[in-house]
Amino acid sequence: MSYDILFKDITLITMRDEAPVLHSTCLGVKDGKIAYMGRKDPGEAKRVIDGRGKVLMPGLINAHTHLPMTLMRGYADDYDLQTWLNDYIFPVEDKLDSRAVKCGTLLGIAEAIRTGTTSVSDMYYFCDDICRAVEESGIKANISRSCVLFTDPIEDDFRFDTHQGCSESAELFEKWHKADDGRIKIDMSIHAEYTSNYLLWEALSDFAKEKGAAMQVHISETKSEHEQCLDRHGLTPASVLSCHGVFDVPVTAAHCVWVEDEDIALMARKGATAVHNPVSNLKLGSGVAPAKKMMEAGLNVALGTDGVASNNNHDMFREINAAALIHKGTNTDPTCVTAWEALKMATVGGAKAQGRENECGQLAIGFDADLIMLDLSAPHMVPCHNVISNIVYSATGNDVCLTMVRGNILYEDGVWNTIDLTEVYQELANHAIPKLFGK
Repeated sequence: MSYDILFKDITLITMRDEAPVLHSTCLGVKDGKIAYMGRKDPGEAKRVIDGRGKVLMPGLINAHTHLPMTLMRGYADDYDLQTWLNDYIFPVEDKLDSRAVKCGTLLGIAEAIRTGTTSVSDMYYFCDDICRAVEESGIKANISRSCVLFTDPIEDDFRFDTHQGCSESAELFEKWHKADDGRIKIDMSIHAEYTSNYLLWEALSDFAKEKGAAMQVHISETKSEHEQCLDRHGLTPASVLSCHGVFDVPVTAAHCVWVEDEDIALMARKGATAVHNPVSNLKLGSGVAPAKKMMEAGLNVALGTDGVASNNNHDMFREINAAALIHKGTNTDPTCVTAWEALKMATVGGAKAQGRENECGQLAIGFDADLIMLDLSAPHMVPCHNVISNIVYSATGNDVCLTMVRGNILYEDGVWNTIDLTEVYQELANHAIPKLFGK
């Protein structure tokens, strides 16, 4: 067999428990798939990449973000969540248009693929523009149109087909779901319990069940959000949403900082995913999600950056590092959340969250060639006694030298092959920034 690309003499991090690391190994890519893994040189290839001093691993999966918010990087820092949202973010978002959203999305994707992310789960607005940016860039994505409903459910004449968020979600699903052989997926999205009511929850859940779609939602991000829900309903956000059918479909629940033991058991029983956003939750002072307790309960845990407006970058290696450190400190236990567990959140856990566990998140024959290569030669990566430890505790996204999705190289050694950054920067300067900030 002749391979499209053959990595030779490289260290593999497979993310498989039975053989986590393979040294001096070859990996062959053919027709977008991993077609060979082994120590023996398999033969011919259109391109051979020398892997000495490099590590090859599955691409990282950012299981919760808001890509267009890249435009707001550094705009409003060091505020609590409600001040940050109401006084700064919402007024800027009111000025968004299609051009600005697509520009911000492409900028966010460029940053993501530069730092080793090959798939994202996004929740936002102007989703047709987000889909077009994803389509052009070559990255994988689960995209959802965030839906809210603030009216009184008793007096509301709510209808799915006339509610803007619901109707746009349905149109988006019909147009984009499983586009490019599933590279783009469309999920439903309830923004949060506190920004909606049961009319929306039930309608979106029913639609998701009918169409076989998944759901994205924010849950128990802050203590006040969690406690106010208890005051309103006598139930936690997870519990009240479950009562209205939300967890009857695959759910990706972002944040989960203040979830209770019963919430964790419920989500584990329902096969949901909790997305840990350590950097954003630390920066906004929201707290630290009980990730170890979630994993011990059998709940799938993934990692996400949240939006760049509350994180300041899309570097998933920073999230991995934070996830492996903060739980040791908060639990005064250096064995709490190991390097391997943190890395699994960003790969295996993310793939499961996106319903892609049989196509990516691990290195295995027949899986999509969603791969990233890191250079181990920089001073901060030397020596390398344990490659997993170096990747988790020493590496940053800047160590990524190649990012590939389905065998297509999206980024390599400072070159973006699918995004014209000069054009993005021009659009940013000439339209997006003046439009949003008057500069």
